[in-house]
Amino acid sequence: MRKVVCITGSTDGIGRSAALQFAKAGSSIILHGRSRKRLEEVKKEVAPFAGLANVSVVKADFSSLEEVVMMANTLLAGNDHIDVLINNAGVYMERRELTVDGFETTFAVNYLAHFHLTLLLEPLLLKSSARIINVSSVDHLSAGFDVGNIQGERHYTGYDAYAFSKLCNVMFTFEYAERLKETGITVNTLDPGVLATKLLHAGWMLSGQDPVYGGEALAWLALSENVAGITGRYFENNHPASCSSLAMDPDLRRQLWNISKEMVNDSSS
Repeated sequence: MRKVVCITGSTDGIGRSAALQFAKAGSSIILHGRSRKRLEEVKKEVAPFAGLANVSVVKADFSSLEEVVMMANTLLAGNDHIDVLINNAGVYMERRELTVDGFETTFAVNYLAHFHLTLLLEPLLLKSSARIINVSSVDHLSAGFDVGNIQGERHYTGYDAYAFSKLCNVMFTFEYAERLKETGITVNTLDPGVLATKLLHAGWMLSGQDPVYGGEALAWLALSENVAGITGRYFENNHPASCSSLAMDPDLRRQLWNISKEMVNDSSS
C-alpha cells in the first residue's frame, strides 16, 4: 500500500527534492506551496514517478494562519490518513516584517504555521501511526530563548530570527513526541545540511550542496526501518546528534507550547 506523504514547501529546494525521492519510492505525494503555477510545475515533475493520480496539490501561504486552517480542512476532507508529514516550508527575512496576523514572519512561517497545521492534522496522523519530521538547522544551536523577544520586539536580525525559528522546531519536536509517546506517532527533527537553496543564498550568500542530499535525508528519516519507533530525536547526517540544551529543558518547551497555543487560538477568535 502506498504511503501518503505531505511535504510543506515542496515547490523548491529540499521539499521539491524530497517529493521526487518519495515518488520514486512509490509514495503518494501531497505537494504544498504558495504558488499555484509552481505547484503544477512540480506536479508534472513528480507525476512520471508516482503516477498522476497519486500526486495532489494544496495551496496555502503560511504567513496567514487562516490559510493554514484552510489547508488543514482540505486535507482532512480529502484524505483518510497521512503516513508522513514533513514540515519543511521556510523563509529568511533580513528585515522584521509582520504577517497579517501580527506575528513576526520568520517565526510565523518557519514554526508557528507548522505547529498549527500539525495539531489540526492530528486525527489523520493518528490513524496511520505517522512519522512527523520537522526540518530544523544546525543554526538552532546559536539561538537563545527570550520570552520578551520571541517576535523580535526588542532586537532583530535575519539570522537571529531564523535560528530561533529552527530552535522552536526542535523544541516542538521534543515536546510533541513526549505528548504522543503512547500513540505510535513518531516526531523527529533534522539538520538537512548546507544545501544550495534560495533560502541559503538569501541568508548566507553560499553555494551549498545539491538539494537532492536534503531530500535523501528526509526520505531516510521518513521511510527507513532503522528509525522505526524512534521519536523525539535530532538528526544530522542520518545519525542522532546533540542539540541545543534549551530544547532539552521541559519547562521551556512547555512555555513555548503554551505561548504557541495562545497565539493560534487568538488568531482564530
